[in-house]
Amino acid sequence: MQFPEPHEINSVITDVPPPRFARVHYEPTSSELDHPEAVARDEIQSLPLDQFKEGASIAVGVGSRGIDRIDSVTTAVVTELDERGFAPFVVPAMGSHGGATAQGQREVLASYNITEERLGCPIDPRTGTTVLDEANHGFPVNWSTAALEADATIVINRVKAHTNFQGTFESGLTKMAVIGLGKQEGAQKAHEHAVIKGYETILRDAFDVIRSRSNLIGGIGLVENFHDRLVEVAGIPVGELPNGEAPLLERAYEYMPTLPYDELDVLVVDRIGKDVSGAGMDTNVIGRYNVLNTDDPEFPDVKRIYVRGLTEATHGNGAGIGLADVTRRSLVEELDLKQVYTNIITSNSLSKAAIPLVLPTDEHALNTVLASVGPYDPEQIRVAWIRDTGHLSDFRISEALVGEADDVSVNAWERLTFENGEAMFEETQ
Repeated sequence: MQFPEPHEINSVITDVPPPRFARVHYEPTSSELDHPEAVARDEIQSLPLDQFKEGASIAVGVGSRGIDRIDSVTTAVVTELDERGFAPFVVPAMGSHGGATAQGQREVLASYNITEERLGCPIDPRTGTTVLDEANHGFPVNWSTAALEADATIVINRVKAHTNFQGTFESGLTKMAVIGLGKQEGAQKAHEHAVIKGYETILRDAFDVIRSRSNLIGGIGLVENFHDRLVEVAGIPVGELPNGEAPLLERAYEYMPTLPYDELDVLVVDRIGKDVSGAGMDTNVIGRYNVLNTDDPEFPDVKRIYVRGLTEATHGNGAGIGLADVTRRSLVEELDLKQVYTNIITSNSLSKAAIPLVLPTDEHALNTVLASVGPYDPEQIRVAWIRDTGHLSDFRISEALVGEADDVSVNAWERLTFENGEAMFEETQ
C-alpha cells in the first residue's frame, strides 16, 4: 500500500502551534504483595486436590500477557503440586495467540520466561481441541485436548476489567477456561456468539459445560495494583466460579490504571501491543470498545487518538490499531498482519484491525489531530501523552489540564518541537 509522501499532503495539513506541556507524575495510593509466590502456594489448598492420588497429572493453564511475576508464580504453583506428589505440566491457555500454532504458543510462554527449564516440568503446547458438549445457546464447546488428558486442570490468570464488556465477571479465570483453553476453535466460536448474545452470557453458558464435562478443578486468580504489581492472590475452586471472581474484580477496578481525566481532546500513545492489553490499548483507559452490540463507556470521552508505535514484545502484532484515529507510516511498516488477522478474526472485533489515517511523521499526525477537534486554542486544548495504557504513573499533559486532578504533580514544563518531523521535547522554565 502506498501512503502519501510529505510533499503530497503538506498543503492540506494546517500547522498549529503546539500547546505547552507539563511532564507529570501520578501517584494514587496503592499496596503490594511482597511474596505472591508464597501466597499462591498457600492458595493451592483452596482447590479440591485431595480427591486425587499421588502421581496424578495436573495441567496448569497459563498464557495471559504482561502479568507481574507470572513466571515465578507459575513456578511456585508447579513446585507446590510437585511437592504434593502430583505430576504437573503446563498447557498454553491463550486462545489464538502465537499465531494459533504450538510453536508460536511455546514462544509466547518463553517470552514470559515460562519455559520447561524455568518451571522444572513439561510444557504441552498442542493446539488440538475436543468438543465437550453443546452449550445452551447452540454452539459446541471446544477444550484443550492436552488439558483434558490430564487427571485435573487448574488455570492461573489475572482478574481485571475486560476490554470488550462489563459484567459480574470479566477477564479472569472463567474467561481463560473458555477462551484460553478453548484454543483457536473454542475462542472463535465463543466470540461469534458473544457478538449476538453478549460476552457474559456466552462465557457463562460455555463455562457451565466446562464445569460439568471437563477436569477443571479451579484456578489461582491474581489482582494487580495501579503500578501493575500483584496485590492479591486467591485460589477459587471450580464450584465457586464464575461468580467467585466478583470480589477480585471489584478490587481490580479499585486499582485499575486509568488517567484522572474524564474528557480529552487528544490522547497520544507512544506504543501499543499485546503485552500491554489484548486490544493493544486498554479500552477502559481510552474509552473505546468498538464491539458490536456493546456501548462504549460514557467516560473517558476521548475525541482523537494518535498511536505512534508498537512495543518490541508484541513482535509486530498491532491488533487494536483500529481503535486509533491516526498513526504514522513507521508503525504500519512494522505490522505483522498474519498475527493481527489471526487474533482479530478469532475475536470477531474486526474494526480493531482497521488501519487508521496513516501520516508520514509525528509533525503531520499531531498537526492533524490537534486541528481536527474544533477551533484550536493551544491554551485550552486538552491533551494527554502517555507511554502506553499500562504505564500511567508518568506522562505529559497540556497546560489546560494542569491542576485539574488530585495526586498529579508537575515535574517540569516542556516545549514540543520537531526534528525532521520527529517529536522532541525541550525542558523550559
